[in-house]
Amino acid sequence: MDNTVVKVENLVKNYKELRAVDHLNLEIREGEIFGLLGPNGCGKTTTISCILSLLSFDEGRIEVFGKEMTPVSYDLKSMIGIVPQNMAVFDELSVYENVDCFCGMYIADKAARQQYVDEALEFVGLNDFRKFRPKKLSGGLARRLNIACGIAHKPKLIIFDEPTVAVDPQSRNKILEGIIDELKRTIKNTETIFIEMEEPGSDLTGKMKALPNVSEVNWKAGNLIIACAGGRHNLIDIMEILQAEKVEFGRVWSELPTLNDVFLTITGKELRD
Repeated sequence: MDNTVVKVENLVKNYKELRAVDHLNLEIREGEIFGLLGPNGCGKTTTISCILSLLSFDEGRIEVFGKEMTPVSYDLKSMIGIVPQNMAVFDELSVYENVDCFCGMYIADKAARQQYVDEALEFVGLNDFRKFRPKKLSGGLARRLNIACGIAHKPKLIIFDEPTVAVDPQSRNKILEGIIDELKRTIKNTETIFIEMEEPGSDLTGKMKALPNVSEVNWKAGNLIIACAGGRHNLIDIMEILQAEKVEFGRVWSELPTLNDVFLTITGKELRD
């Protein structure tokens, strides 16, 4: 049984002489978390707008839940939740009233809608701000409201367009806690171990590189830097080699990849226009 939720075939979108999307193909299946990564202006938001049929496009075909997506595909749009990059709420309504309003576009039953709104506010951590107007909220809290409005009706497909832009670190963490992040698993380096020590010889680095989960070994500015790909006991294996070789070393620490590492690994580290 085909469980494809979004299918894009040879999507082309031009803005006069500028080609914003150039024959894009992608498939997103049920249960997947799919991220569009790229520098500013590369066509991410344009692609999302085309998928939602908010923009016309020049070539290609887009299907959502097995049906062609068109501007009047209201049955499909009712199954989609959208959290746009810019705030999209009503300033004259309270936090609760905003979420209730957006949820009410899809959920007619009043009792069910109240339950859905309560669950959405609980999910984003806005229970204590139910009576606040959006202008009274901080940037991070306002972004959480944006998310609650997009997900309250329990859509089968949720689209986030940079939901953590311009929010404080605490709010960003709260948002990301609710969005299961599997992007880190897509890059080769899943853990980096740092060891303070004198520059090692080739024998030691060779033994480190021979470990099954070690992808790269470098020495820089007094630290041996070991990049690992997978594995649960990388640090233990490395420490055993250091002890067997009777190597003197100082501080040892491990770092996991950040979303910035994922972005730079996939898109490249060179600055682009």
